[in-house]
Amino acid sequence: MENQKVKRNVSVRAICFTAIMAALIFVFTFSFKIPLGTGYTHLGDSIIFLSIALLGSKKSSLAAGIGAALADLIGGYAAWIAPTFFIKVIMVLICGVFAEKLIKNKIAGFVVGAILGGAFQIVGYTVTKLVMYDKAYALTTLPELVIQTVVGIAVALVFIVIFNKTGVTEKLRKMAE
Repeated sequence: MENQKVKRNVSVRAICFTAIMAALIFVFTFSFKIPLGTGYTHLGDSIIFLSIALLGSKKSSLAAGIGAALADLIGGYAAWIAPTFFIKVIMVLICGVFAEKLIKNKIAGFVVGAILGGAFQIVGYTVTKLVMYDKAYALTTLPELVIQTVVGIAVALVFIVIFNKTGVTEKLRKMAE
């Protein structure tokens, strides 16, 4: 038997669901800004974490990177486009490893994964700020980033529990395949 490459078909529906989640992440990042001392925080992370439960980590990582980076582009933070894209993608993949592979209990896996992915996000943005700006700015914005991450996880968790109990999660996951 010849060595053949396996083609993986991606459905139009899966592409559309990923695009919809990217758009929602953009909207909740760009439109729902909460002003804080040195900048703002947003609800985009809650949609990112929710998308992991609805789309899975592979599709969700792309949606998170695109949606959040687009919010930086449109919001006038062009210097943050690349760091945001990579930080969000990696954050989602970390969360997904625990939520989908390492821990059998879906909620416990999500919580552990979200905490570790969120910790990566906090470290990633702080290190980026150290490189782009200085230590004082990076440390000053650290509490805001922690609040944004914790709120994002908590809001997403509420919706995930509700969606799991009502069967919405399974229906949307099947539709997004």
